[in-house]
Amino acid sequence: MLRRYAYAWLTLGFFAVSLVLHWYFGWKAYAAAAAEHGVPAETSAYLVEMARDTFENWQSEFLQLLWQVVGLAYFLYIGSPASKENDDRMEAKLDKLLKAAGLAEAAERIDESHFRHHGHSRPVGAAPRVPGR
Repeated sequence: MLRRYAYAWLTLGFFAVSLVLHWYFGWKAYAAAAAEHGVPAETSAYLVEMARDTFENWQSEFLQLLWQVVGLAYFLYIGSPASKENDDRMEAKLDKLLKAAGLAEAAERIDESHFRHHGHSRPVGAAPRVPGR
């Protein structure tokens, strides 16, 4: 499981370290600002301030990036119209090449024996693909 999801674990590790460091250095800055004003640093006020700053950061950076990367990768995987465009273009090129090589009948047999489902082509009657295999 570690090797299979190594990228996710590494990303989670970077995220955790950056979050801990963000809150640690935030505390240092908050305590310094409180000392500068001659008031004690209060944990409850710090937690509210850092939670607000963290969620602002997540809204503007992490959620946006997460949606772009994960969302687009998911839609590419399921074969959305946005991801199908390149597949259709490639299929048209292959058809033209096969016909130019005098293999028009072979191209038609391939089309008859394969079908597309959610962006993936497989032989008619073949077992469904299992994601990750």
